[in-house]
Amino acid sequence: MLKSFFHWKVLVNILLAAAVFVGAVWLTFRWLEVHTNHGKEIAVPNVMNKSVHEAIKILDDSGLSYEVDSFKYDPKFKPFQVLQIYPSPGSRVKDGRTIVLKVNPRTYAQVSVPDVLDRYKGLAFRQLEQVGLKIGDTIYEPSIQRDAVLRMLYNGAVLKPGALLPRFSTIDLVIGAGPKRNISVPNLVGLTVQEAKLVIAQNLFEIGLIEHEDGGADESDIVYYQDPAAFDVRDQGMQIDLWASKKTPAEMGGKISQLNSMYRIKTDAYDSQSYEETPVYREPTPSRTEPLEETPRPVAPKVETPKAEVKKQETPRAEVKKTDAPKTATEQKPKVVETKPKAVTTQVPAKATPTKAEEKPKVKRVIVE
Repeated sequence: MLKSFFHWKVLVNILLAAAVFVGAVWLTFRWLEVHTNHGKEIAVPNVMNKSVHEAIKILDDSGLSYEVDSFKYDPKFKPFQVLQIYPSPGSRVKDGRTIVLKVNPRTYAQVSVPDVLDRYKGLAFRQLEQVGLKIGDTIYEPSIQRDAVLRMLYNGAVLKPGALLPRFSTIDLVIGAGPKRNISVPNLVGLTVQEAKLVIAQNLFEIGLIEHEDGGADESDIVYYQDPAAFDVRDQGMQIDLWASKKTPAEMGGKISQLNSMYRIKTDAYDSQSYEETPVYREPTPSRTEPLEETPRPVAPKVETPKAEVKKQETPRAEVKKTDAPKTATEQKPKVVETKPKAVTTQVPAKATPTKAEEKPKVKRVIVE
């Protein structure tokens, strides 16, 4: 086998194959040098802080291609000013290499406004800030939806979700302040159904049941009855039911009386109870004044007490007259005098006892006053 391997024909074939391989490799590298312009490099010109139009002209003169890309907006620089270059200025590149230019845009990049309608204001604030929008004024408006976003405004115009705005734009929000309490219900009788709906919406009430006499849905029918009644006090957001017909309210008197018996009976019951209960609270008032009138009556015995003391002073005068007993004329006078003090003495203790008993409560009543 070794003899056959070293045969001259085999050696010739091996040499021919090696020559073909080396020639192919040489031709390949030669072709690459010509195709890629090996050894012919161009320095990237410095076009930083130039306008994009000037940079493009310089790159064209240098034989370089270019690609313009918008960069993050920076208000410190002019619009369309070149802020970055890739590859960096001064680096060696081949002829025809594409140079990427980062240019300052005219304004901030546009963003889509998220849908935050009918959502809580705290959640709406976070969603708007995440996309790069700022919150301006918050305008509160009476609404059933308390603290919910009702509308979005941009420069005074209503803004719809999905609209494109420059980044960091300021948006005003209209937020619900909640319903008002104790609002008078508007009078809708005599209006068409269409007009009644507008009045209900303007007063921030809700449209409830609408019953047409003919069973249709014609909004030109005239409202002849409503519940709650006109000028009743209700909170905003309450529903108002309507009964409509093509006839006038004067022609629907029988139907109105029937509806009154159904929807107005409760108010009459409450009114009758209130009238019956009111006299009960007025009865105790005269009873409280009676003890106040009796208090000055016990003051009268105070005047009698000094009279008893004066009668006690007359007793020594009778004793003095007894000392003058030798006179006959005077003997008859002391007898008369003695009878009077006896009558007096018998009456004095009887009057004195109740006066003492009555004096104690008098002192207490004076102290209370």
